[in-house]
Amino acid sequence: MIRGQLYINGQWRDSDTQETRGILNPFGGQAVAHVAEAGRAETKSAILSARRAFEGSDWSKWTSIQRAELLEKLGDTIEQHAEELARLETLDTGKTLIESKWDMADIAELFRYFGALAREDHSETLESPNPNSKSVLVREPIGVCGMILPWNYPLLQAAWKIAPALATGCTMVIKPSEITPLTTLKFVELASQLSIPPGVINLVLGPGQTVGAELAESLDVDLISFTGGVETGKRIMLAAANNVKRVALELGGKNPNIIFADANFDVAVDYALNAVFFHAGQICSAGSRLMVHEDIHDQFVSVLGERIKRIKLGNGLSKDTQMGPLISAAHRKKVENYIRLGVEEGAKLVIGGARPQEPELQSGYFVSPTLFTNCTNEMRIVKEEVFGPVITVERFSDEAEVVARANNTIYGLSAGFWTQDRARIERVSKSLRFGTVWVNDFNVYFARAPWGGYKQSGNGRELGRSGLEEYFEQKHLYENYEPEALKWFGK
Repeated sequence: MIRGQLYINGQWRDSDTQETRGILNPFGGQAVAHVAEAGRAETKSAILSARRAFEGSDWSKWTSIQRAELLEKLGDTIEQHAEELARLETLDTGKTLIESKWDMADIAELFRYFGALAREDHSETLESPNPNSKSVLVREPIGVCGMILPWNYPLLQAAWKIAPALATGCTMVIKPSEITPLTTLKFVELASQLSIPPGVINLVLGPGQTVGAELAESLDVDLISFTGGVETGKRIMLAAANNVKRVALELGGKNPNIIFADANFDVAVDYALNAVFFHAGQICSAGSRLMVHEDIHDQFVSVLGERIKRIKLGNGLSKDTQMGPLISAAHRKKVENYIRLGVEEGAKLVIGGARPQEPELQSGYFVSPTLFTNCTNEMRIVKEEVFGPVITVERFSDEAEVVARANNTIYGLSAGFWTQDRARIERVSKSLRFGTVWVNDFNVYFARAPWGGYKQSGNGRELGRSGLEEYFEQKHLYENYEPEALKWFGK
C-alpha cells in the first residue's frame, strides 16, 4: 500500500477539503491508488514548516558530515527498496520495468555523489589587495526550495533536486506531478524514517494552478526548481518575480541527432532507435529530430524502418515489452494531433501514426512507433516538442548546412552526432549550441556531469558541482586585522 497523504512538518495528513485524486495506470487506464489533493492553504502550511525548519530547527545546526551521512543513507535506502520503487514507477508512468530499475540505480548513485560533495569544504580564500586582511568566500544554503516535478521521470527528477538541497542544508516543499506522485510519496515515507528534523522535507500533492502557483508566488520561498514545459516555465518566472527568488528551469528540447556518411552505420541505427523510443519518446532529451547525410539517407531510413516495425508494445511490467504506453489519453491526443499536422504539412508518413490494433493494447494509451521522412525545418513536427514515439528524418548534404539547421531552434538542451572524422568532431562539437553534445552516443547523463540547456530549454544546471551551486548563496567575508583611520572627511 502507498500512503497517499500530504507530508507537512513531519506529519502525514489529509487535505483540508478531504479531496482525492485517482492515479491511473497508463497501460490499462485503471486507478492504482487514490491520493490527497491539496490547495493553496496546505501549500502555505508546508512553506511555513520549511521556513521554520530552515531558520530555527536542529537542521540548521547539522554539520556537513551529518548531511553527507544522511544522503548516503538515502542512497542505501533507494537501493534496498529498488524493486518496489521500480514497480511503482512503472505502474505510475507506463514505462518498462527495466527502465524504472535503471532509474533507481541512478538515483542511489546520485544521493551518494552529493553525499560526497557535502563532505567537502566549499569555502575559498581570496587574495586580498590590502595587507593585514583576510578575504574568504563562503557558501551558505539558499533557504526554502520549492520543487515542481514532471510526470515522465518522477523520482529521478525529484532526486536531482532533493539531493543537492539536502547537501547544502536547505529545506524544501516538493510538488510531484499530480498524475505521477507514487514514487515520490514512497521516497518521502522512507526518508521520514531517518530522523530528519520536521519541516526539512515537505510534500504537497495537487495541481500546478494552485500548489505550484503558491510555491512560485510565495515570499517565503527562496528558490523554485521546475522541470516541465516552456509555457509553464514562463509563468513560473513571472510569478517568481514577486520576491525576485532564484529560478532554475529545465524546459525540454527538440534535440537533433546527426548521422554523417562515415558513421558506424549499424550502431548509429541502433542509437537512433534508443534516442526516441525509450519511455515512448516522453523524454526531454529525445533525439526525435534525425538528420541523415544524403549519401546514406535511403539505406538508413530503410534499415531504421525495419527495426521500428519490430518494436514490441505492451505492459511495462512484462519482460517482453520494449515500449509502453503514453502517460494519458490527453497526451495521446496531443501526439496524434502532431502526427496529423505532419501529414498535412507534407511529411511522408512511412510507419506507424496510428493506435495499435492488438486487442490486449486497446485499453492502454498507445501510439504505434512512427517514422516521418521528407521533413523540413519549417514543419511543426520538426520545430516543436512532440514528446511521443515519433521520429522525423531530414536529409542534408554538408556539415555547415546541417549544423546551421540543427541550431535553428528555440531550444538548446542536447544534440548528438555520429562520425569517425576527428577534425569534424572538434568542429561540430564547438559549433552546436546545446547544453549537452554527445559524440557517437546519445542520451547519456550521470551525476557528475551538469545538465541543462541553452535558450528556451531553461536556465541553471542540475547535477554535478553546478547543480550543487544552485542551492548555495555566496557570501564574501572580509576582515581587516589592523584598520587605520583614513582621515578623509572633516579634516
